[in-house]
Amino acid sequence: MSGLLRTIASRAAPVLRGHSVTQKASLYTRSAKEKIGAVETAVGIGMFSLAILGPSGWILAHLEDYKKKD
Repeated sequence: MSGLLRTIASRAAPVLRGHSVTQKASLYTRSAKEKIGAVETAVGIGMFSLAILGPSGWILAHLEDYKKKD
């Protein structure tokens, strides 16, 4: 009986899933066109850190103001 169920399931599964589109990524690895310097790297990391940590730091710094009921 289990062999019959496996046969039915193997034939029914693709029909139930429908048509799926297979996507293939095209990845090419090369060296960068221009070298990025240490200053540019530091500025980039600093801006990302500020964008991520800035709002949460603002909220934590003004937490007492938010607790007050007007």
